[in-house]
Amino acid sequence: MPCHNQQLNNVSSGQEHPMKQVRFANSSSSVPAVLSNPEPSDVSTQDDSQDNLGPQLKLLPLNDQIRELQTIIRDKTTSRGDFVFCADRLIRLVVEEGLNQLPYSECTVTTPTGYKYEGVKFERGNCGVSIMRSGEAMEQGLRDCCRSIRIGKILIQSDEETQKAKVYYAKFPPDVYRRKVLLMYPILSTGNTVIEAVRVLIEHGVQPRHIILLSLFSTPHGAKSIIQEFPDITILTTEVHPVAPTHFGQRYFGTD
Repeated sequence: MPCHNQQLNNVSSGQEHPMKQVRFANSSSSVPAVLSNPEPSDVSTQDDSQDNLGPQLKLLPLNDQIRELQTIIRDKTTSRGDFVFCADRLIRLVVEEGLNQLPYSECTVTTPTGYKYEGVKFERGNCGVSIMRSGEAMEQGLRDCCRSIRIGKILIQSDEETQKAKVYYAKFPPDVYRRKVLLMYPILSTGNTVIEAVRVLIEHGVQPRHIILLSLFSTPHGAKSIIQEFPDITILTTEVHPVAPTHFGQRYFGTD
């Protein structure tokens, strides 16, 4: 679904492919807030955190459709059926915009009437990687857009004694080091799980600048931690707010 065009502010003139459908997180105050909060201190913290993160953090432009999906997902009275339905819709929007961040080349095709049409095509060499288990909720949305895309998996859990993220399983396409990676994890709370996942990808030869993190919700702390650790990574999300819906995985898979 096409997103509303919005004026981009503070965008570096050296950027190769500025995306019209995405506004940077450090855009001017004229852009409406993503989620209202009656406590001024929280709003101030959110705005300041976004301003400090720079163009690596990209937000889908806010509209009534996205706002309603966010509201239904956060509502504790939402039924699981409605939750999954709205989550899948929001995932699809994020995945579609994530694909817009991938490189493309110009091409010419011939229409059935013999007309030459100047268009574009995405370059080959992309893959998805989901961080289990909640990241698996985003796999179908990616496959719906890219039927033949290869998807790897990473299982990371917190150690009961140290509370540090620990990798238990990782499987990627053998040539993942040559691919652009769409890393899928719906909720960025502390950022520790994603940081560990990116380290595993780097160990397999993937450069951070080739990683696009797709998420639905993020806290300022989570996004900041990831970008401070990997300044070249791109984070795409719908919202940055101090309170993230950490119940997402349990509600989506019905384990709450």
